[in-house]
Formats: sequence, C-alpha cells, structure tokens
Amino acid sequence: MNAKFLRNWILVLATLLLSITVFAREVAPLGSIDAQELPKEARQTLALIKQGGPFPYAKDGVVFGNYEGVLPKRKRGYYHEFTVKTPGARNRGARRIISGGEPASSGEYYYTDDHYATFRRIRE
Repeated sequence: MNAKFLRNWILVLATLLLSITVFAREVAPLGSIDAQELPKEARQTLALIKQGGPFPYAKDGVVFGNYEGVLPKRKRGYYHEFTVKTPGARNRGARRIISGGEPASSGEYYYTDDHYATFRRIRE
C-alpha cells in the first residue's frame, strides 16, 4: 500500500468512528403525558402496577435494560417493564409502561407506544 492510500483510509475510518460516536450519543429528550391522556389500556396497566398485580402477561415486571439509553441512566435492575394491551394485536404489541425504582410506589413511570424508540414521562 502506498502512503497516500493508507492516510486516506485512516481519515475515512476516523470520520466514520466519530460520526458513529456522535450519533450514538444523540438521545431524543423525554416528553411527558398526563395520566388522563393515556389510552385506557395504559391507565389500566398503571393501576395494576400500583396495586402490585396480578398482571396478564408472564413478562410483566421483568427488568428493563434501557439498552437504547433513552431513559435516564440507572443501575441494572432499576427499571421494570409492563405490557399495555394493544387491541387487535396477536402478540404483546409495542406499548409498554416502564417503572423506575419500586414499581408499585415509585411514582416514576414512562410510556412508550413504539416499542422503546421514544418515551414520555407519565404525569399524575
């Protein structure tokens, strides 16, 4: 390889790595939604969370990893996810409520209707 080719290749690689790093750190700001504005199924799920269940889906209450990095950074195990029923869906659908801390009492809840791409903090 000649030096010019190698220098150009390194420059392209460095630019690519820099743009990936910048893109990965861009996180959309969290919006918010009043609890009364949630779909009725989400309000029902929120009520179940606060009373500690029982939950209709086996995966309700599992740890949510926040791998997308959209929610505030916390230790693993801090967030838990709960399914919000989607009428007409043949599976769990895309809607979830994520709780922070102790699900039944924390008061920290987030709603997503697009399978973790965006979240809105639930205002009660």
